[in-house]
Amino acid sequence: MKHIFDFTAAREYDRWFDDPRNRFVYDLEKEIILKLLSPRPRERLLDIGCGTGNHLRIFDDMGLDVTGVDSSPYMLDIARKKMGQRAEIRRGNAEEIPFEDNSFDIATLINVLEFTDDPARVIAEASRVARERVFIGALNSFALKGIERRVKGIFKENIYNRARFFSVWGLHREARSVLGKVPVAWRTVHSFPAALRRYTGRLERWGLVQRFPFGSFIGMIITLVPTYQTRNIELRVGYAKKRRNMAAGTIRDRIEG
Repeated sequence: MKHIFDFTAAREYDRWFDDPRNRFVYDLEKEIILKLLSPRPRERLLDIGCGTGNHLRIFDDMGLDVTGVDSSPYMLDIARKKMGQRAEIRRGNAEEIPFEDNSFDIATLINVLEFTDDPARVIAEASRVARERVFIGALNSFALKGIERRVKGIFKENIYNRARFFSVWGLHREARSVLGKVPVAWRTVHSFPAALRRYTGRLERWGLVQRFPFGSFIGMIITLVPTYQTRNIELRVGYAKKRRNMAAGTIRDRIEG
């Protein structure tokens, strides 16, 4: 992993979700995640990079059988307190997920690829443990908010100094470089400043606006397609048998001739 969150970062991360000023942003992201994912009750879901468990709670509320994995022990301590017995939570690396192939119906990567050394490997691991769908949520490099975050990182140390931002097209290429031409759908939210939410709240929820590739949060759903590898079967015919067949054919040709 490119970055493992320490105790201070884990606490600040969780406080962001608890701040009422961020509720509008969080609600929009939640809506786009569920809209693209279309989860069904009792589906098995693995939240890779589950952090402090905020998304685990969303999926648990939808009736899914949820599991979380994260590399930060500090994040996991908070997640376990939130979820109790409602989720299995393990420590593990997104680049080497500690589960068998096809263990889940769905795998989610929400704000995970930004902090990994090898995004392609993480996507490959997610598709290995998931049977049907992989959801990716990522920060948009083309969004005004994304540009603002990177500029602030020049002058002040923050979490975004170590983050990798993606465009819709870049994320799409990353996924297809690993999985080939699989079905992919995407939307973005936060196309307008949050300070204008009183006036833009309805616009943000319009399907047409969500198809603009400039919202600060990208949601992308990948439908996994099973691949099969064919192998040529070599047929071996004994040399003696082959000579007998050739001789029989020669005699038959003479008789018929």
